[in-house]
Amino acid sequence: MVSNDLDAGGYPMGPVSRWPAADIAASWQRELPGVRTEAIEIITPVWRIAKVLADDRRRTVTRLGVDPSTLDLLSVIRRSGPPYELTTREITRRTLITPGAVSQRVARAEQAALVERSPSSVSRRAVSVRLTETGHALIENTVRQLLEHEADLISSLSAAERTALTGFLAKLEQALAG
Repeated sequence: MVSNDLDAGGYPMGPVSRWPAADIAASWQRELPGVRTEAIEIITPVWRIAKVLADDRRRTVTRLGVDPSTLDLLSVIRRSGPPYELTTREITRRTLITPGAVSQRVARAEQAALVERSPSSVSRRAVSVRLTETGHALIENTVRQLLEHEADLISSLSAAERTALTGFLAKLEQALAG
């Protein structure tokens, strides 16, 4: 429920709606009549949800004993399938980070005995990065726990709602990607 009773500062005096983005949109409609506010009720909740999920993931990954950049590196290699090996160029392409950042992540993971580097069979100039047994075990254990936790986070949505939301988000992501 939105109240139209405003205090001296123009803030609602009564109960505000259950949806903060609706209140924000209504405030801008009041303050700037005619301005397009339809994005507020989509972008604001998506941004807030993204922040909550990012914070939660950071805490969860920390609790699981892996830093986010190592999780990203080991995950991209593990998802590639057997033999769980990619060139640094392929890691760069799949993670959308710079070659320098990939090199730093690989060096840290190699120091921790999670990956090993070797000359690539693809090209003489390429370097392959392969999961070690330790890295393989760590990423599987971490991903199992992380995905179980994150499935719990979205459990308030029915299967049909998850399917619809997945479609809407994919459409928006594709449109934004150009």
